[in-house]
Amino acid sequence: MAIKLNERYLKNFVGTHELCGMSGAVQTAHEQLTAKSGMGSDFLGWVDLPETYDKAEFARIKKAAAKITADSEVLIVIGIGGSYLGARAVIEALKSSLYNSLKKPTPDIYFAGNSISPTYLNEIISLVDSRDFSVNVISKSGTTTEPALAFRVFRDMLVEKYGEDGAKARIYATTDAARGTLKELADKMQYETFTIADDVGGRFSVLSAVGLLPIACAGCDIDALMQGAGDAMREYSVPDLDKNPCYRYAALRNILYRKGKRAEMLVAYENSFAMMSEWYKQLFGESEGKDKKGLLPVSAVFSTDLHSLGQYVQDGAPLLFETVIDVKTPQKDFFLKECPENSDGLNFLSNRNMSEVNRKAFEGTVLAHVEGGVPNIILEMPELNEYELGYLIYFFEKACAISGYILGVNPFDQPGVESYKKNMFALLGKPGFEAERAALEKLLNE
Repeated sequence: MAIKLNERYLKNFVGTHELCGMSGAVQTAHEQLTAKSGMGSDFLGWVDLPETYDKAEFARIKKAAAKITADSEVLIVIGIGGSYLGARAVIEALKSSLYNSLKKPTPDIYFAGNSISPTYLNEIISLVDSRDFSVNVISKSGTTTEPALAFRVFRDMLVEKYGEDGAKARIYATTDAARGTLKELADKMQYETFTIADDVGGRFSVLSAVGLLPIACAGCDIDALMQGAGDAMREYSVPDLDKNPCYRYAALRNILYRKGKRAEMLVAYENSFAMMSEWYKQLFGESEGKDKKGLLPVSAVFSTDLHSLGQYVQDGAPLLFETVIDVKTPQKDFFLKECPENSDGLNFLSNRNMSEVNRKAFEGTVLAHVEGGVPNIILEMPELNEYELGYLIYFFEKACAISGYILGVNPFDQPGVESYKKNMFALLGKPGFEAERAALEKLLNE
């Protein structure tokens, strides 16, 4: 198994009988997912995606990535939410959180269209400046405000720099297969297009063209990524809690939730995992945060955040449990030499690898937090590479779906996300929102 579920630190928090008591709910959730009979069943394309993905499009993705690598120093990826989080998370986890600062044969990759900050937009523009660049715009409709604004800006920059014909050869549109503003523009301008499937929601789309093109441009092995996800898909196809660690994790989350835990903190001991935690937060937050229910997904990178959040986790209100990513073998290590003078008093750490120090920090923290009353679920990974990360992505996606069904919510919609959009459109004077604008301005001025 690529992912091992270590329940050693749950002994004082979850009883064996409680897991047995969840088996019926897990079985029902599994049947709903498999038969596509549960809530949100129109959005289950991700379940079989590691096996049924379009092989011809996959080959085009690799070809486009090779072209971008050859003709561009920078790739601008334009998207918001699931249209950028997954790709950025995988790139940073596999390559580095400092990816753009490293010497490499692949282009720098900057993510735009994920906010409306004019400062951030200007900073990205300045980073592109006189460099050759291409754009991958990702939007199912093409009308989502944040990416649409960014695409207008960078499309104009491409036209000014390369002319209309040159610009169209540097724009790659990942969008709906048949309809929408972006699809119509892409067809008219003859941009190369990749498909956002109707049955794959944004937060489940990282293993589709949405995530795969930027990931391939960073030099990641997308074949191995899909192989890992495919193996996970096959392993996690049985409802038996004794044989399915993915379903067991989903059950444990719900048991702890029913016991009063209100937040799950995803913890990693590698800085490069920080964006994977952001992806996890969207996956579980949008999927479970409904009907006034659901665990709040939060995250931390230790030992860094032990010096900011550690006090709260150890002694604060007993609101949370931790799920810890334990990577057994680091991507890189560092040998700590002995200092003859021992002026800093650190010779007790000498003549060992830094990974050993990191591991002892992990072990010491788990023991302290558990003693302080904080349950810890450990997800063990052999190492952090494309295959293992593909496995982990599918693990979380399947666990999220099962957990949502156990919770009694639709894991595949996000009705609450539309509320801010309607208010924003009204306040900006978008046609059709006149009545709402008057009401909102009155509230703001009270």
